[in-house]
Amino acid sequence: MANQIKLRNASGKYSIRAAGAVLGESNNVIELSEDDLAPVLYVPRADLAMAFFDKTDTSTHCPHKGDASYYTLEAKSGPIKDAAWSYETPNEDMAAIAGHLAFNTSKVTVEEV
Repeated sequence: MANQIKLRNASGKYSIRAAGAVLGESNNVIELSEDDLAPVLYVPRADLAMAFFDKTDTSTHCPHKGDASYYTLEAKSGPIKDAAWSYETPNEDMAAIAGHLAFNTSKVTVEEV
């Protein structure tokens, strides 16, 4: 594998917020570190208010993780396009992130509480 990708269970409890609303809290966050990029936190869908997320037509492909689908967050102040993404059927080595969402941190706040 050309990229160095590491998964680990993030310790602590995380709060996910956007547009003044709490979208969820989780003790089951996975941290994905890839090369020299900032770590990305993946939050289980079961810990999120998924009713506020609508799948978009946006998709991307990573040769190491697979195909990502994107979600718009339907906030009270209006839609936040492509606020989150998910590898719904990731490559075998990344199976742990299936059923999780990651967030565009310029649009959604994910922080340890």
